[in-house]
Amino acid sequence: MPTAREIMTNDVSCVSEQDDLRTAARRMADLGVGSLPICGTDNRLKGMLTDRDIVVKVLAEGRDPATVTAGELAQGEAVTVGADDDAAEILRTMGKHQVRRLPVIDGHDLVGIVAVADVARSLPERPVGDLIEAISERG
Repeated sequence: MPTAREIMTNDVSCVSEQDDLRTAARRMADLGVGSLPICGTDNRLKGMLTDRDIVVKVLAEGRDPATVTAGELAQGEAVTVGADDDAAEILRTMGKHQVRRLPVIDGHDLVGIVAVADVARSLPERPVGDLIEAISERG
């Protein structure tokens, strides 16, 4: 079974926890992505920032994205997978936490991102269908 290291996207760009959300949104637009890892000054992963976070937690509340930092939206410990975790573990983690993308960590270093599409390309259809069902459930 393939590992996260084998199926991940390894060209990962972070947003700094000090970056304002206008800067983060521009970076997402430039990269054509809907989420970015939030990295601290210690080069450790602090969380994930999504375009939905910016809309729901900032814009919808009338806050100015130029004055809110990415670090303010980092919530608790980020859900990750290890670089050597296999696809079954990736599926379990995505399903358990109802996420479509996971940062891939090697030790304490962010080395990539694994997305549902990455898993889909590497496995038979049914496990991916089960994952989509699991992450789409409303709790």
